[in-house]
This record gives sequence, C-alpha cells and structure tokens, in this order.
Amino acid sequence: MSIWYRFLSVFLLLLFGLSGASLSSDQSALKVAFPELSFDRPVDLQNPGDGTDRIFVVTLIGAIYVFQNDPEVAESGVFLNIREQVRSGGELGLLGLAFHPDYKTNGYFFVNYTADNPLRTVVSRFKVSVDNPNRADADSEEIILEFNQPLTNHNGGQIAFGPDGYLYIATGDGGGGGDPGNNAQDRTNLLGAILRIDVDNKSEDRNYAIPDDNPFAGNNEGFREEIFAYGLRNPWRMSFDFETGWLWCGDVGQSGWEIIHIIENGGNYGWNIIEGSHCYPIGSECDKTGLEMPVFEYEWGVDGRSITGGYVYRGSAFPELYGKYVYGDYMFGTIWALDYDGVNEPTNYKLIDTDLRISSFGIDEQGELYILDHTSAGRIYTFDSLLSVEQMESIPSEFRLHQNYPNPFNQGTRISFSIPTQEHVTIEIFNLIGQKVATVTDRQYEGGAYFIPWNPAILSSGVYFYKMRAGDFVDVKRMILLQ
Repeated sequence: MSIWYRFLSVFLLLLFGLSGASLSSDQSALKVAFPELSFDRPVDLQNPGDGTDRIFVVTLIGAIYVFQNDPEVAESGVFLNIREQVRSGGELGLLGLAFHPDYKTNGYFFVNYTADNPLRTVVSRFKVSVDNPNRADADSEEIILEFNQPLTNHNGGQIAFGPDGYLYIATGDGGGGGDPGNNAQDRTNLLGAILRIDVDNKSEDRNYAIPDDNPFAGNNEGFREEIFAYGLRNPWRMSFDFETGWLWCGDVGQSGWEIIHIIENGGNYGWNIIEGSHCYPIGSECDKTGLEMPVFEYEWGVDGRSITGGYVYRGSAFPELYGKYVYGDYMFGTIWALDYDGVNEPTNYKLIDTDLRISSFGIDEQGELYILDHTSAGRIYTFDSLLSVEQMESIPSEFRLHQNYPNPFNQGTRISFSIPTQEHVTIEIFNLIGQKVATVTDRQYEGGAYFIPWNPAILSSGVYFYKMRAGDFVDVKRMILLQ
C-alpha cells in the first residue's frame, strides 16, 4: 500500500469519523433465484408435490409457467394459457393455483380467476396433458364454483388444499371502501370469507360437496354452506403449515391496520365491525363479542400499507427461520418473520427492507421459500443469507451502521443498519477524494433493522466509503469494489 494511499485513508477516516466497529458477515439479503427468468406480474408460485422438483408460476394476465427448480434454468414453458377467458388488470386476473393432493396420479389442478359478463370469480379444475407433463389440457376445464363480484377489487384469490384434503378458497369482501355492502358479515353470500369444499365428490346441483363439519352445513337460515370462516376484508395469500395444521392468512386492512390471522372453523374475524383488533371506523366504539382477534397486526402507513401473507418456513437452508411465519408488505417491500407458538405472545422480526412489490410467497418441494416481485422486472427471489435469531431484533437498542457484505465485492453488496427510533436516514457513497458518487437511501424509517442491496453500476474498482446520517448519529465505513 502506498504512502499516499495510507495518508489519504487516514485523512478520510478523520474527516468522516469512521469507527472500527463491525458485525459478522452473516447478514440478511435476497438474491434472484432464477437469473434467466422473469414474468409478467407474477402472483403465485406453487409446486405439484409429485417428486419432479418443478416450479409453477401464475401470472395475473392468465398464464401459468413451468420450469425445473434449478438456478441455471434458461427458460420456462407455458403450462396453461387462459388469457382469453380471464379479465385481468388492477386486482383482477388469474389469482391462484392449487394442485390436487393426488396430482401425481390423477393430474388434476385447480385455478381461481376473474371473468367478465358478469364480473365474477371462477374456480375451475383442469387436467394435465396425457402426452406432455409440462402442458395442461386447456380444453379440460370443469367449472367447480363461480359467484358474482360487485366491484373490481378485493377478490382474494388464493386456493389451497388442507391436510383434510378439502379445497379452501379465499374471497374478498367485494370491494369498495369500508365494505359498503356489508358482505363480510353477510353469511348468505360467499364474499369476505374462507370457503371449504369437497372437490372429490358432487352433490345433486353442484360440482362439489359440502364437508359435514363446515360450520353452516345443513343450516336453515340461508347461510352459504361453503363458508368455513368469515369477516375478512381482502385475504391476500393464505397457506397451511402442515406440521401444525394451522391455516395462516394475511388480511389487507382498510386504512388503520394490516392483519395476520390463524383461521379456524366457524371463526368471525370481525370486518367491518373491527379492523384488526380495533373498532371500525378507527376511533369508534363497537361490540367485539364473539369476534376473533388477530394473531398479529401492524399499523397502516407506519410499517406498511398492504400485507402479503406468506408461509411458515419448514425448509433446511435457514434453520434460524424454522417454524416462523415469513410474510411481507406489498407497498413497503419489507419482509418479516413472526414467531408464534399459540401460547406465548408473538415476536415479530424484521428480516429485510427491499424495493420489491411483494405480490406473493411460495415454497418448493423441499420447503424452501421464494418471493415474487410484481414490478416490471417480474423476478423471483430467495434468501441469500440471514441473521441468526440472536441477532434479529424487533426494535434495536442503538444506532448502528454495519459492515457491508460481501466485502470486497463486484456485482453488488448489501448495506445494513439499525435504528432504535423513527429517523430520516441518509446513506451516501464517496470515492477516495471525497466526491459523492451515489445515494443508497434518503428517506424516513421506523425503528428496526434494515438491509439494502446496492449495485455499483459503472463505478470503477477501488476503495469507497459509505456514510450514514440518522438524526445526530453519523458513521462511515469502508468498502472495496473489484470490477
């Protein structure tokens, strides 16, 4: 190292007040799971559970794609294309996919989409092609269930088979602010609910049967027998944890709270009497008798604006996440892990702050987790590395700027920091002569731990410094770029 370099480095350390504190390089970040693939508005990712280790991606426009679960996969094939019968745009489109538990034998899979004339939700069954396991038979559609939608938003759309072999269907309240039709509390329609039907049997007038233990099976009050639970606004992504049997659901709030429920048979989750655990409209009084409270909720506009429900992690790559419910926020791009055992109060860990529009999560046959980006990039992400549970904090106790990882780096690195309170955070990159060459972030953050990916773009190899300001806190660290 030259005398000039040593002098300049010391000068900059003194100028910026660089501290020598560092953190282990085992930090949270995402990576593109399949670098050669991108999709037009992906909204669901499923695996068929047939031992083929394939991944199926659902796109809002009405197509499903299939490919091998290999990071080096070069292309995906069209499994099903029903664009002509799907009305898409905004919250409308092809919204859900579920493979029959015996898919390996019978080749049946189910989809949930919105259609026109009249505007309605359609749940259909298709069959895989006899000649090609990577193509569906588009002419094999059998409509299982359909019902009208009053407006174009709050359609729910997730479908999933439970441990009991029944098909569960998430429906929104029909749209509009505050549920103007009071649909979520009206058990005579199928809106604002989780439905449960038996698709392996048929009744006289339906292409499905009603499970005997559905809460309103055989009622004389006009309630829809398909309803398993109700009082939901817009359940955007639900999933089963097959180890516990719990059905987890992220319910998008109105303007006060984003909500996580564990759905139980016959439960009334309160919308639009309550939003989360709070009377609706916020600040009003209400009777909460008989209403199910959320497992967890976070404040709208503070921690996020639109929850995207996820999965309880049961993979092996990240043991620190095992048994935790991983979910995110569509508008803020934040990903959390919720630790809840049904007995103790839940603990919520912030894993990473991203710039993604997180439309959905998915798991492969090994239980590893994927994150879908709904931006124009249309990428699928997975975790690269994670903090240990001991390092994850819901609210850090001090301001810290951590060492970037990896360092040295070439194509990209991650910069992480922690703040105990709400602050405006600015992180800027400087070259060796003190010129600012990039701004990593410049916005308000809530108290928490954050991890931001940074790509040096056209910068040349060399030593750079990144400086963080948050209130009265200032810190600088050095990074090395090798292009």
